Amino acid sequence: MPTTASDATILTPPDSVPIARLQPSPPGRHFASVGWQDVLFEKTTLFFALFVLAMLVAIIASLVHGSIPALEEFGPKFFVTNVWNPVTHQFGALAPIYGTLVTSAIALLIGIPVSFGIALFLTEMCPPVLKRPLGTAVELLAAVPSIIYGMWGLFVFAPIFADTVQPALQNTLGRVWLIGAMFQGASNGIGMLAAGFILSVMVIPFIASVMRDVFEIVPPVLKESAYGIGCTTWEVVWNIVLPYTKVGVIGGIMLGLGRALGETMAVTFVIGNAYRISASLFAPGNSIASALANEFNEASNPIHLSSLITLGLILFMLTFIVLACSRLLLAQLAKGEGQET
Repeated sequence: MPTTASDATILTPPDSVPIARLQPSPPGRHFASVGWQDVLFEKTTLFFALFVLAMLVAIIASLVHGSIPALEEFGPKFFVTNVWNPVTHQFGALAPIYGTLVTSAIALLIGIPVSFGIALFLTEMCPPVLKRPLGTAVELLAAVPSIIYGMWGLFVFAPIFADTVQPALQNTLGRVWLIGAMFQGASNGIGMLAAGFILSVMVIPFIASVMRDVFEIVPPVLKESAYGIGCTTWEVVWNIVLPYTKVGVIGGIMLGLGRALGETMAVTFVIGNAYRISASLFAPGNSIASALANEFNEASNPIHLSSLITLGLILFMLTFIVLACSRLLLAQLAKGEGQET
C-alpha cells in the first residue's frame, strides 16, 4: 500500500522530542559511572585477604625467631628428649608432644562414634517433636567455655571417674594381654585418659553438628529408593548417606581434631601436668597447650622462654600438618569421585 502524507506525519518524530532521546545510550556509559565503586570493593577485599596472610606470616616469623635460642642450645634432641627441668635449664618437648597426641587420639576415638550416633539419630530416627530441641542442645555444648569444662571435669567428673570407671577398666581391659598396661595405675581420677574424656565431650558438638548438616543434604529420593528395595536404616546410612557425604564428614572430624590439639584450660585442670611419659593412661601427663598455660607467665630465663615458644611452634606445625593431610585426603576423595563419574 502506498504511504500517504498523513502516514508520514504520524511516523515522523515530533519536534518536541530530541533526537538524542531516541537513541540508546552506549552500553558502557552507565557502568563507567560506578566503576570506581567496583575498584574500591575489589581493592578492599584484596587488602583483607592479604592482611590475613600477613598475620599468618608474622605469627610464623615470631615463633621461629623466638625458638632460635632453644634450638641452638639443644638442637634436634629437643624434640626427642623427655626432660623438662627449669632449675637446671634442661628442656625437651617429647612429653608434651606425647600427651597432646595421646589425649587428642582418645578424644577422637570416643567422640567420632558418639557424634556419628547423634547425627544419625537426629537425621534418620528422631521424632519431629524432639529434633529441634536435641539439635539445639548439641549446638549449645559448643558454646560452653573451656574453663567450665575443666572445672566440671576436676570437681565432678574426676571423682566419679576414679570411683567407677577406672576400677572397671582395671578389672576388664587391664587384664588383657598387650593392652593391659594402658589401664593400670592409681585410680585418682586425673591423667591422660580423663583429659581425653573431657576433650571428647568438647569435640562432640562440633563433629556432630557438621555430620548432621551434611547428612541432611542427601537427596531424599536416594534414601527413599534404598528403603523401597528393602534396605534397613543401617544399610541406607552405610551405603547411601556416608558415601554421599564423606567429604563433609572428614571435614567435621578434622575440625574436632583441631579443637582437641589446641585445647588448653580444660586439659590443664585434669591431665595432671607432669612431664613424663607412661604406658598407663591413668598416669598424669602434660600437653603442649597446658605447658604453655602453666609456665609461660613465670618463665624468666631466656632459654626457658624460648623452649616454651618452641613448644608453640611445634603445636602450630602439628595443626598445619593435620590441615594439610585433611586437604590432601579431601582432594583424593574428590579425584576419585570425578573418575567414577
